[in-house]
Amino acid sequence: MNHFDLLGGELACEGVPLARIADEVGTPVYVYSSATLERHYTVLRDALRGVGLGEPLIAYAVKANGNLAVLRTLAALGAGADTVSEGEIRRALAAGVPPARIVFSGVGKTAAEIAFALKAGVAEINVESEPEMEAIAEVAAGLGLRATIAFRVNPDVEAGGHAKIATGKAENKFGVSFAEAERLYAMASNNAALRPIGVACHIGSQITDLAPMRAAFAKMRGLVERLRAEGLSVERLDLGGGLGVPYFNQPAPPSPDDYAAMIAQALGGLDVQLAFEPGRVIAANAGVLLARVLHIHERPEGRRFLVLDAAMNDLIRPAMYDAFHDIRPVHPRGGEPLAYDVVGPICETGDTFTRDRPLAPLQAGDLVAFMSAGAYGASMASEYNSRPLVPEVLVKADRYAVVRARPTYEEMLERERPAPWQ
Repeated sequence: MNHFDLLGGELACEGVPLARIADEVGTPVYVYSSATLERHYTVLRDALRGVGLGEPLIAYAVKANGNLAVLRTLAALGAGADTVSEGEIRRALAAGVPPARIVFSGVGKTAAEIAFALKAGVAEINVESEPEMEAIAEVAAGLGLRATIAFRVNPDVEAGGHAKIATGKAENKFGVSFAEAERLYAMASNNAALRPIGVACHIGSQITDLAPMRAAFAKMRGLVERLRAEGLSVERLDLGGGLGVPYFNQPAPPSPDDYAAMIAQALGGLDVQLAFEPGRVIAANAGVLLARVLHIHERPEGRRFLVLDAAMNDLIRPAMYDAFHDIRPVHPRGGEPLAYDVVGPICETGDTFTRDRPLAPLQAGDLVAFMSAGAYGASMASEYNSRPLVPEVLVKADRYAVVRARPTYEEMLERERPAPWQ
């Protein structure tokens, strides 16, 4: 469910017409719904309560959408943060997420980032390799601290909506293998600079079938049981994220209740605190990318190009992942659908959102909304072709605020300096 619906015949976010935002802020622009963010988080939180030992740690994946206003909205509900860089840790802290609810993941943590995470007092650092374990121990010892860690284990289970977002196969770069997990956990338990509290896994993103998750979680249960049989303490099992969302051209993904029921069945009686790292399932349908039609280019052979002011630098998912986003007119009008190639102004053929997409008739000046764009949209945007970074707007009921402004060309140029000899 999202809160983008027709209001008085035009598409609105909660109580704010999207056309009003387009007129006052300009396009392209991302628009987020507070009500949708809040609903998606609370539905998932309520489904997962009672699964595992005590209150689960729901650490929102900052990489999905790291806007501070979005993070503040979720932090106010008690969300933690799953982070993969010092910058994301800083964002989470700035948004009011308590350090004890922040998880630090990622395969390439620098010594400086590890030190920052340790001094901040994050809940856990997810270890992804033996060299990284050694680096964390060295940094912690140098600071006179003991690092709370969990080992991310690669369960060799294939899942995810695209090869580039599958993370749980043996050939993927993430995590330690099952063959080395027990040895490394025992080593860490005997290191005065380390405090291993659990194990973690994350097998991919946009997963719409619970079977791969069930298989991975069964393997993780076996690992926890073996570690405990060796006399090692395992307090937390981090199950990652990856639950899919409806992108309109796919079957409905499992509900949070179905997801929680599967976990309860797979892990029942294990007596371990559970942690989760959801991102897309909370943010995707809470945002749209609003764009304006520049013109329509019709070729004699019949090709019809719908040229927008939004481009792949604003929303790269279609170019990078062949991702599908529903495209809706802000002011729907009647007429038989026409097939369009929807493109942007970037000087690359890859700047194509979709081909031969049947859409209601459109004309220059019309506004369209790319639906389900709240995750991995603005967070992956760039200034390629020296296009200003797309702004972001947060709506709450009948109010909206610009929560990241579009930079001016002067501001973009001022970030760079000539060399001394120029």
